[in-house]
Amino acid sequence: MSRPTQVVLATNNPKKLKELRRIIAAEGLDVEVLGLRDVDPYPEPEETERTFEGNAFLKAEAAMRATGHCAVADDSGLEVDELNGMPGVRSARWAGPACDDDDNNSLLLAQLDGVPTERRTARFVCALAMVAPDGDRRVWHGRMPGHINDQPVGDNGFGYDPLFVPAGMSVTSAELTAEEKDSISHRGIAVRKFVDHLKGL
Repeated sequence: MSRPTQVVLATNNPKKLKELRRIIAAEGLDVEVLGLRDVDPYPEPEETERTFEGNAFLKAEAAMRATGHCAVADDSGLEVDELNGMPGVRSARWAGPACDDDDNNSLLLAQLDGVPTERRTARFVCALAMVAPDGDRRVWHGRMPGHINDQPVGDNGFGYDPLFVPAGMSVTSAELTAEEKDSISHRGIAVRKFVDHLKGL
């Protein structure tokens, strides 16, 4: 495949879209990133797979077929060791499909109530899938280890960021600047691998 001039990121999350645009711009690539609000609406697939990679490919495939553009999609989540790797692929819906980030964070804190810091280890994981019109299909992975704080701190980021303390740090992901988070985050790692792929085309 040749380097695309436009890439569709299969998401309605403006923060994820801004994140990908920011990283691509920082790398100096002349590639326009479109979100789902920039293309004609189409039926989005349900995330029915049991792995991050499977769900990412579902979304990227649907976006490519609907738009005719090279499409990328991520599926990301939080794995907590004390909860046997959960919430995992259910991270965004942990407290129920109609719940928000605050509900998910509150439930996680309740489930870890009384668990000491040394047993609150966790990691953010990301699978970023790409599907191109010529049939090229690839996936890149990223991981960010750390632990779960005993209370939410910080106003940046989204999801579980106010509870997650990256390994080697004393602040949560929600206390980092966007650039600081990009440099170590699971999604930032996966996106930079995708950008390296684009550079090589």
